Amino acid sequence: MRSRLLFSSRLYLGDGIEEKKLGKIKHDLLCKPLWSNVYVLTFAHNSRDQLEFFDARQMVQHYYGEYPLKVIGIAKDYADALQLVTRITEECLNSRGDCKLREYLL
Repeated sequence: MRSRLLFSSRLYLGDGIEEKKLGKIKHDLLCKPLWSNVYVLTFAHNSRDQLEFFDARQMVQHYYGEYPLKVIGIAKDYADALQLVTRITEECLNSRGDCKLREYLL
């Protein structure tokens, strides 16, 4: 199983993710997402939402093999992912004065 992932050059890491383990985490996400045991933050595939996050183990589904994901952030668990979205939103608000996260992250 090999997922089609693109990692943002400005990858956000949750507090529970150690920078020294990032290479292994990326490898696991690409080759064996069932073992990755992390949450990924990506751009939403619908036009209503800006971002979405989910347990990386969902990437074994056929859908993710066909449609590449751009990974914006990696978090240890659900709570860490929520904090990561909050941090990105606050950063965007302070920088741009709005919450247009897609534009900010691109």
